[in-house]
Amino acid sequence: MSRIGLGAKHSEPWRPNGPTPSVATASVRILLVENHVILRDGLRALLELEPDLKVVGSVGDAAAAATAVRELRPHLVLTDLALPGRSGIHLIGDLTALMPELRVVVLTAHGTEEYIRAALGAGAHGYVLKDSGRAELLQAVRAVIAGKQYLCSSVAVKVVSGFVNPEEPRGSAPPEVLVTDRERQVLTRIALGQPNKAIARDLGLSVKTIEKHRANLMRKLTLHNAASVTLYALRHGFIEAHGNNTVGL
Repeated sequence: MSRIGLGAKHSEPWRPNGPTPSVATASVRILLVENHVILRDGLRALLELEPDLKVVGSVGDAAAAATAVRELRPHLVLTDLALPGRSGIHLIGDLTALMPELRVVVLTAHGTEEYIRAALGAGAHGYVLKDSGRAELLQAVRAVIAGKQYLCSSVAVKVVSGFVNPEEPRGSAPPEVLVTDRERQVLTRIALGQPNKAIARDLGLSVKTIEKHRANLMRKLTLHNAASVTLYALRHGFIEAHGNNTVGL
């Protein structure tokens, strides 16, 4: 368990552009962003056992998250990084631009320094791994709402190590951060088995352009064939394993 600082409590109720809610006197409004329904349901049940926490919404992708933030005005978003359509790292930047007072905690299986730095750089206030315990997640939520940053213990070790040993080379940003929106559209279609001609027709591009996007994706993501693209897309939430996938512009 690792916390960065302790937060002072506020007695006044939270309002947009105002102070954060006191964990002792007001319900913290939380939006869940997780593409696996069973995990969303479990997180909701866990959080709502706490009298000071209220889950006001749960969504499974970045587009729905942006809409929910506009409509529900949560105090805090708890989000994964692997989301369909747009990565959680991009989403963090989008949401904090949309609602600057919003607090964001990442809950993810990605524990490499590259992901951690990318998420914190995008504006996340907390970072917790999915193998953490219930108590640590609750501490992260309350610390972040109190205006502090929170890193779970294993994440804190990696971040501190990076500062203590700056001479050690650091990896590049996570691969999906390097993928453009157009390349994401191409990647999704490749993963679903569409040939280059069909992808070109769908996106209104030439076959040569699709071939160029395909080559760039293979290079950026270190993939070697269509099967590896499909596996990558499944692992990172670009497509679903159950086969009810649709693609759009």
